[in-house]
Amino acid sequence: MARKRIVKAAAPKPLAEAAQRIVSSSHLVSEKSPELSEFEFGLIIAGHAFDRWMIRCMAAAGYKDMTPTDVLVLHHVNHRATEKRTADICFVLNIEDTHVVSYSLKKLAMAGLVDSTKRGKEVFFSTTAHGAALCMRYRDVREACLMPGFSGAEEENLRLAELARVLRTLSGRYDQAARAATSF
Repeated sequence: MARKRIVKAAAPKPLAEAAQRIVSSSHLVSEKSPELSEFEFGLIIAGHAFDRWMIRCMAAAGYKDMTPTDVLVLHHVNHRATEKRTADICFVLNIEDTHVVSYSLKKLAMAGLVDSTKRGKEVFFSTTAHGAALCMRYRDVREACLMPGFSGAEEENLRLAELARVLRTLSGRYDQAARAATSF
């Protein structure tokens, strides 16, 4: 009587798995967490899509030729209608190079969207009435164009909140890794 040979399905090989992952750079996929490379690719394309969105939303609101940083700076200066220093804007937006924010503030001031007030050695920025109105038009375009894609259901909102928490946590890990790489 012939014995039947039992063939076990081979476990997926890391290389085969890596070939199925959607990543920007396969050589960076780590065995420790291949999902991180997938997340990074998602972050890359989401970041670029968000940049495009901000530029086009601002253009639809009535102001062309803004960079994503200009849009972020304008909205943050307008946030809660309180004056902000350059260092505070950089800190909140996690922008290391103050010159980038200073340049945006200069452009926004020349456009009549922000004002500055000097008190001692500190310069404080606030939105002008024109800048605040532009932020509200941006909000209107955002409500009309972006928000219909979201249900507003509690489950969806909880998932978005969790994703926001994960992104903030990962930003800390990337910042720490950047400091480590500086002295590597």
